[in-house]
Order: sequence, then C-alpha cells, then structure tokens
Amino acid sequence: MTSKFISCVLLCGLAVSARAQQIEIKMATLAPKESPWGEVLVRMGERWKTISNGKVKLTLFAGGIMGDEPDTVRKLRIQSIQAVALTGAGMGDIEKGVAALQIPLMFESYDELDYVRDRLAPKLEKRIEASGFIVLNWGDAGWVHFFSTKEMVRLSDLRKMKMFSWAGSNDELELWKANGFHPQPLPATEILTSLTTGLIEVIPTTPLYALWNQCFTLAKYMNDIKWAPLIGATIVSKAAWEKIPEAQRGPMLQAARDSGAELRSGIRDMGDKAIATMTDGIRGKKMNKLTVVHVNDADLADWRKQTEAVYPKMRGSIIPADLFDEVRTLRDEYRAKAKAKSAAK
Repeated sequence: MTSKFISCVLLCGLAVSARAQQIEIKMATLAPKESPWGEVLVRMGERWKTISNGKVKLTLFAGGIMGDEPDTVRKLRIQSIQAVALTGAGMGDIEKGVAALQIPLMFESYDELDYVRDRLAPKLEKRIEASGFIVLNWGDAGWVHFFSTKEMVRLSDLRKMKMFSWAGSNDELELWKANGFHPQPLPATEILTSLTTGLIEVIPTTPLYALWNQCFTLAKYMNDIKWAPLIGATIVSKAAWEKIPEAQRGPMLQAARDSGAELRSGIRDMGDKAIATMTDGIRGKKMNKLTVVHVNDADLADWRKQTEAVYPKMRGSIIPADLFDEVRTLRDEYRAKAKAKSAAK
C-alpha cells in the first residue's frame, strides 16, 4: 500500500468527518424574510455561524412557505424542521401556558407585560423544555387591535361580524361562540382571500402585521382598544440543540437572547409608525387609508366589564389556572409598586 494511497484515504476520512460535524438548523416562520423579524433571525444565524466556526448553519424558511403556524409545529414535532419562530397562537400548540401572557385586557402597558413576563418566563421555559423544546428568545409583535370592514365601536358591533380565528384553537373558538361571536377558523395564510370574499369581516391583529400583509386596505377600520399583546417566541428542538457542542450552546443562546431583545425594542417603536403610515394612506391613495375608531371611556369600561366576566371560563380551560392567577397577581404587584413610586415623587 503506497504512502499516496494512505494519504488519500486519510484526507477523505477527514473530509467526511468535517461534513459529519456540520449541523443544519432549519427554521420556519410566518414573518417575511425582509421584515424586522426575518432580518433579526438572519443576523442571529450569522452570529451562530461565527460562534460555531461555521459548523452550525441556520436555514430560514420565511413568509409562511412552510405553512401556517400549526403546520410548522407539526413539522417540528416530526423533525422535518428543527426550529420555529412563532406567535402566541402557535406557541399554544407547544405549551398552553403561554396564553397567560395574552389574556384580553389584562395589561395596559408594555411595562406591565415585561414585569410579568420576566418573572413568568423561567416557569414557562421549564414546561416547554419538558415537551422537548428550548426557548431561544421571547418577543412580541405589538398590541392586537380589531381591524374591520365596517366601523366597530362596541362589543355588540363585533358580535354581528364574522371574525378571523386561528384554525386549530378549538377551546378558544368555542369560547367565542359561547359568548355570541362568530369566529371563522382559518389559516393565517388565507386572511386576504377571506376578506376579499366576505368570509371574514374582522381580524384581530397588530398594526405592523396589518401593514405588512396589506389587510388594512380591505379591513379599513381599526378599533383603538389594546386587546392584548401578541407574544412571540423562537424555539428549537432539544434533540437538535444538544447536537451542538456544549461549549458553544451558551454563547449561541446568548446571541439568540440578544437578538430577541434587539427585536422587541424595535418592533414596539414600529407599531406606532405603522398606524401613522396606514392612516396617511399608501402612495396618497385615499381608498387605502386606515380609519382609527376611538372608543370612549364608557364603552371601554363596558368592553372591560364583559371581558373580565369571561375570565373564569378562560381560567383552567384555555389557560392553566395557576398561571392565570400568577399573571394577575404579578400585574397587580407591578401596579401597586408603580403607584407607590408615583406617590413618593
């Protein structure tokens, strides 16, 4: 056996070994690649590549090309993808407790949300890890408002209209129906078509999403009540994550957390700008302008009264009772501290 042959065998073996060490993380998201969410995920992938010396490759499937969020969760479970960036709707298929951060009319400000989420996140992350997934970061996509094809001020107005509801959220669907509403379960990818055909007349969504998918050009009225924050998270399969060398996981997780914090601050600022853009109209076309519908204090109080009356039905069914109670306790704790701080000035 010649030395050249031996060298060739060794080189081939090293090449195979190098290829074996390559780890590809396929990630799906509804967010377009050119959106702030998509751009941050791309940058996170670049940081991972640097930290791992090129051994970890993040491949992003953005813009819903892998399907709606329930579709991507199913793909994650059968390991055809290894990671997803989800809203709270999709996270509910992983861990119902995440809905505790999206209780309607529970929060009045981002400060309240952040106070509660920072204290609840470790518990949620343990539950999610027990299901076989690692939370890379938490985020949010702004406040959910009701965008409608007709002006809508009161809850009685909403009850007369056909409303988009995430397909697959059966408990939530039945709760809407039980309280006199008309939810239409659909994939998020069919919102525009359904608005055009009249299958739906109302979409609960954030201003930023309404601007990006252009649904506000059909649902031209936005009720100004902050219904709930739309929570988001990026998660990865624990099995895929543990294939990465342990020494690299810490820095990669920190890079993901930094990306989430970077995204959160940017998104919140863009939400207000999105409303201004939509109310100004696109390219000066009057037909594309959004009308913001103001809800006065008396009507807001009625929204709150009716919504809070449904809390007992949410607690324990849609949202685990212990987490529901903890969120309310933490929110009240924050408000008491803020009140005391204000009084001390």
